Amino acid sequence: MAATTPSFTFSGISSATQRHRTSSFSLRPLTTVRSRYPSIKIKATIAVGDKLPEATLSYFDSDGELQTATISDLTKSKKTILFAVPGAFTPTCSQKHLPGFVEKSAELKAKGVNTIACIAVNDAFVMKAWKADLKIGDDVVLLSDGNGEFTKAIGCELDLRDNPVGLGVRSRRYAMLVEDGVVRVLNLEEGGAFTSSSAQDMLDILSS
Repeated sequence: MAATTPSFTFSGISSATQRHRTSSFSLRPLTTVRSRYPSIKIKATIAVGDKLPEATLSYFDSDGELQTATISDLTKSKKTILFAVPGAFTPTCSQKHLPGFVEKSAELKAKGVNTIACIAVNDAFVMKAWKADLKIGDDVVLLSDGNGEFTKAIGCELDLRDNPVGLGVRSRRYAMLVEDGVVRVLNLEEGGAFTSSSAQDMLDILSS
């Protein structure tokens, strides 16, 4: 099957000295996000009904060119699924979470989803290598939040600095449905758990 081109606009990076756009946002007091599992209460600064803060993410396109995409590029006047993983190449992310969205991408798009994107606090080169290793096409866009700006803005940091693997500060696992920049569904996991943020979970919500 021929690879499809992600349906959002972006800016190419022509040199290492290109001036990057700076995200601007203000954080609010922590609010409680309720998981689909009632016994779990998880804290975050983003909640259903909120507009996502602006941020700039990066990725390599199908021609191997480094590109940037803003949250507005990804979500304005669109229905978008954004899901985050704690780290590229880690077991659950590589074996279940990302492959699940790749496998279900056609079904999700048949439900009206325009763009499906995976976000990780890894650099764009790592995300490119991960995509190549898993041999996936462009049905799911792999986005680098290298400095964790977007992850911090929505309050989804996962501190793994005490982990013996040395992962540092990453993103908690989640899946969200965003319509025109506004969060409509947020399934946020406790740490790196994988219980409610799968592609099937999102498909079930869209089908209900």
